Amino acid sequence: MMTLRQIRHFIAVAETGSISAAAQAVFISQSTLTQAIQQLEEEISVTLFNRHAKGMSLTHQGHQFLRQAHLILATVENAKRSLQQSTSQVKGQLTIGVTSLVAGYYLADLITRFQHAYPNVQTRVIEDERPYIEHLLVAGEIDVGVLILSNLEDRHALQTEVLTHSPHRLWLPPRHPLLDRDSITLADVASEPLIQLNADEMGLHTQRIWHRACLTPRVSLRTASVEAVRSLVAAGLGLSIQPDMTYRPWSLEGDIIEARPLADLNEPLEVGLAWRRGTARPVLVDPFLTLARAQPTNRKVSI
Repeated sequence: MMTLRQIRHFIAVAETGSISAAAQAVFISQSTLTQAIQQLEEEISVTLFNRHAKGMSLTHQGHQFLRQAHLILATVENAKRSLQQSTSQVKGQLTIGVTSLVAGYYLADLITRFQHAYPNVQTRVIEDERPYIEHLLVAGEIDVGVLILSNLEDRHALQTEVLTHSPHRLWLPPRHPLLDRDSITLADVASEPLIQLNADEMGLHTQRIWHRACLTPRVSLRTASVEAVRSLVAAGLGLSIQPDMTYRPWSLEGDIIEARPLADLNEPLEVGLAWRRGTARPVLVDPFLTLARAQPTNRKVSI
């Protein structure tokens, strides 16, 4: 699916003429930006840029797409302004359930944008483990959940909508031998010491990945902290398989980490919304859904 994130990144590259300058402009790594442009070209089956030693220049079709890209973003901004102008009189309370990993990477942005659009609506947030959030949703005690949908159990009682697909990548320290390979597989990683993240059922999720691959990983350390994983990998104490939404190319200490795709791991982590099925939705859920779909540049959402 074409995303607003891809469109904004395309415009950044088109305007700067290089991946490195565009990456600095949108505050992401060059590899992530390169991947976003490649995915966009694959999605629309068009070559948008000519690649050459001095940078990147737009093809004829790239110039055509650039005009449309600016129109798309202008339409989105107009819709946001219209929404903000027409919702100031909406009042009430929206209760949101969220799990820990999602809270760290999605909640602040969602709540900020919702409160900006609906200044007279009170938002109440409950953070807990996924099974309890599911229980509260089914019982009608919370209005909507923001969580990892890949782990849901009670799907018959809940209606869901995916906001983003977060692919998995392998985190490695700089100069690790696997970085020299053109392709890395799970089998290549299984014999390496691994740092396993246990927050938000990621431990169970990772176990399912290894089970399906019929491999036994060598887990050397388990932690509930993404920042601990980041620092441990940067220090060379192990590798880790993590969803792309948690990646940034440095630890809190400023040490660099690398991220590479795994050739035989194509199942992304699904993050999105869940609400109770079969009953009339609380009145504030629909505007929350509408706003959540209009994600900013650092999220993958359909347009």
